[in-house]
Amino acid sequence: MDFVETPATRFADLPDFPWEPQFMEVDPAGLRMAWVEAGPEDGPVVLMLHGEPSWSFLYRFMIRDVAAAGYRVVAPDLIGFGRSSKPTAVRAYSYARHCRWVRRFIEQRDLRDITLFGQDWGSLIGLRLAAEMEPRFARVCIGNGFLPTGDPPGSLRKALPNMAAFLAWRTIALYSPVFVASKVLDLGTGRTLSEAERRAYDAPFPSRRHLAGARSFPALVPTTPRDPAREANVDAWRVLERWEKPFLTLFSTGDPIMRGFDRVLQRRIPGAEGQPHARVRGGHFLQEDSGPELAEKLVAWMRADA
Repeated sequence: MDFVETPATRFADLPDFPWEPQFMEVDPAGLRMAWVEAGPEDGPVVLMLHGEPSWSFLYRFMIRDVAAAGYRVVAPDLIGFGRSSKPTAVRAYSYARHCRWVRRFIEQRDLRDITLFGQDWGSLIGLRLAAEMEPRFARVCIGNGFLPTGDPPGSLRKALPNMAAFLAWRTIALYSPVFVASKVLDLGTGRTLSEAERRAYDAPFPSRRHLAGARSFPALVPTTPRDPAREANVDAWRVLERWEKPFLTLFSTGDPIMRGFDRVLQRRIPGAEGQPHARVRGGHFLQEDSGPELAEKLVAWMRADA
């Protein structure tokens, strides 16, 4: 498998992101997953999984505040993103491989009693792994995310209110001659990112060869019953539909594609009953718009369950 690494110099002077990366090999081909940790080493684990086309930098405000509250925050960069290795071919990426890479990370770090916070693809990967590795997870919080199964078109329209917008985004990601991560973040964030923040989101991708993972992700979302991920996700839903551990949704008010998924999760997952679900101000990348508020709500929820 051909892959590249992003030079460390690209990540100099990151705003509000003081944590030094660590690296772990998660694939026999030599792919390394980068991650940062903050907070006490013996604190309860909070695993923060990002999505497309961001990296753990997206969680910087939440990392800071959740760690300060006494939790051990673990925030990896998915393969193809951030400071992790980047296979150069779109076909090198699959939903199953992403799950396998994160599973190996969790197992090698021996993370247990995990509180998951997942957004975007962090939800697609995180929810599936929470179901497949249920004994390792204590609770789950999802922000602007879901676990699709590639349902038939009639039910898909109900599950994905803005399917046309998603399909347009999938086409742009795969085929547009220009793909600039910071512009995607800008479009999906309510506030205006600073120049330094935009540089941080573009840092992982110094060339087209580095962009294959970001281009591939939208096409990996299951949208038909023939999708190769359908069976595994249906199996995961069987677990989630009897999941009685605490399950919280913290969605934003301004995400046109994910709007309404929080209600579906609340309805289908038993552990969501009676939880302090909330919506915060922001777009798709709610961590940028309301990071401190998300951290405050997450910490209060975890403490109430302790």
